[in-house]
Amino acid sequence: MWAILIGAALIIGGVVVLFRSALSRRPSDPHQMPQGGSTLEPRHQGLRFLGVSQNWPAMAVIAVGALLLAFGGYS
Repeated sequence: MWAILIGAALIIGGVVVLFRSALSRRPSDPHQMPQGGSTLEPRHQGLRFLGVSQNWPAMAVIAVGALLLAFGGYS
């Protein structure tokens, strides 16, 4: 029972850490788009901020939580 609760807490905590790292970034200053209008999207940002290299601790916590959920009921 405790393994399942701890596993669920680890998964929730890992997801919170993933969201915190993505939402803590400040938006850029508004700049003009070539098509007209303005945007807050950073120039040349790409999807590097979603990569495994920056988010591996949260993914590891989620994986441990998933293992505890999967095998916690067998004890």
